Amino acid sequence: QVQLVESGGGLVQPGGSLRLSCAASGITVDAYTMAWYRQAPGKQRELVAVVTSRGRKNYPNSVKGRFTISRDDAENTVSLQMNNLKFEDTAVYYCNAQNSVENAYWGQGTQVTVSS
Repeated sequence: QVQLVESGGGLVQPGGSLRLSCAASGITVDAYTMAWYRQAPGKQRELVAVVTSRGRKNYPNSVKGRFTISRDDAENTVSLQMNNLKFEDTAVYYCNAQNSVENAYWGQGTQVTVSS
């Protein structure tokens, strides 16, 4: 059984930082494309960071230079370091693992709220 468990969300002031973690079981993260998505109220889920099984990373312009995705193969985790957070980063953040159309998994999500 595959499980992705996110942690690290919370309330932070604008300009602050948070680090999200995704602990995987039932898969090995280095065999999957691992990604973080977010979904704000009333908006579609959007990709915020991805790391391929080969270690290639990509980010949308909205978070580039502020967010960093990393993978720890020994711990079987994927993390998202978020710096210089903005109000518009408020959302539920989800961990995703995928290596085919059939094999796609989601975590339960963790809330990130940026507020003064």
